[in-house]
Amino acid sequence: MLQQTQVKTVIPYFKRFIKEIKTLKKLSTTKERKILKLWEGLGYYKRAKNLLKTSKILSREKNFKLPENFDEIKKLPGIGDYTGNILLALIYNQPRLGFDGNVKRIFSRILNTDVDKLNYVNMIKKNKKNLFYPKRNAKLAEAMIEFGALICRPKDPECINCPISKNCKSYRSGKRIKTSSKVKINKKSYNIFCYINKKKQIGLTKNNDLGFLKEFNLPIVKRKSNKNEIKNWNFLCNYKNSISNKKLDINLYYKFSNKIPKDLNWYNLNYNKEFIPTFTKKIFKQIEILY
Repeated sequence: MLQQTQVKTVIPYFKRFIKEIKTLKKLSTTKERKILKLWEGLGYYKRAKNLLKTSKILSREKNFKLPENFDEIKKLPGIGDYTGNILLALIYNQPRLGFDGNVKRIFSRILNTDVDKLNYVNMIKKNKKNLFYPKRNAKLAEAMIEFGALICRPKDPECINCPISKNCKSYRSGKRIKTSSKVKINKKSYNIFCYINKKKQIGLTKNNDLGFLKEFNLPIVKRKSNKNEIKNWNFLCNYKNSISNKKLDINLYYKFSNKIPKDLNWYNLNYNKEFIPTFTKKIFKQIEILY
């Protein structure tokens, strides 16, 4: 849940999730629709799907136990270098660190080196004896993340109160160094076409042009539309939407109709029992002003 999402945002979702899904066994037998409903509003729904897939694999093949080998744990859906390292550190107390932005920033400041120039794998191998203690590897992995978030912050770090400032080359030099790469903002424009009817229903499809939501229900989405396509539609509004590093410029069109293309299905705007991603709900809000 914390992947590309702030802690304060995740907390209420996490509490609700573990209240409903108390064990790994329960997770492995829960329907995807319910998992997505609990996840609704967090975005990046592939995380939820991978979590469910992994639980089923662990149930079926591993007797509900995570692999203790790095290469094996990375074979599980959604687990890459960072997640693999942090799981092995926290669960099995292995001498590993999860290199997220916080931890990378700490090392870049200690060594006074640009964050993009550091080879973290080699650095860990060379300094293993100095970094890790057998009974405290899990605590170190967790502490590094917290230290980067609370003390060695991106802006206004607490250098005066930092317990390792005497070992920090960046602090001793008094120079600011590059601690993170600039996130590239992707600006995209979309035309979204909504079939609606007098019963307050909207036509939705899973075949759309939005890669980050391609498996979920949306109206007809197109990156580019010619004039002939647009002229038979009514323009409703233009609005902006941001998803992670994507800034979307959306033109919303609508048409009242009793018939829809074969690849669309009618969906009631007031029906809230099924999972609907936040992006689609925002379209619903715009459409509702027509009724």
